Amino acid sequence: MSQLIYKIAPRALWHAAEAKGVFDGAPVDLADGYIHFSTAGQLHETAAKHFAGQDDLLLIAVDAAALGDSLRFEPSRGGALFPHLYAALPVNAAAWVRPLPLGGDGRHIFPDLS
Repeated sequence: MSQLIYKIAPRALWHAAEAKGVFDGAPVDLADGYIHFSTAGQLHETAAKHFAGQDDLLLIAVDAAALGDSLRFEPSRGGALFPHLYAALPVNAAAWVRPLPLGGDGRHIFPDLS
């Protein structure tokens, strides 16, 4: 069974990656040396903590198994294991890409994650 992991990214950054064929990461990813992902259970907190008030975002779902040994689940917030990719992400590895708009209350409106 495949497990989807998720990346929140600015639309412009993802579209640039689509043109290039690979997503090298957002500035925080480049600074940390890996691409930050979240599991479905971590996603809402990640959006609230790191993307509060940001609009024009995309939610990118990726099959964790397709990333091979470059993907590691490592302790982060409160000791929870977060998926970190130590490689560029081929854009064709995305299972789907959907808008992540802001609601009237300033919180992101998440699509169905299936």
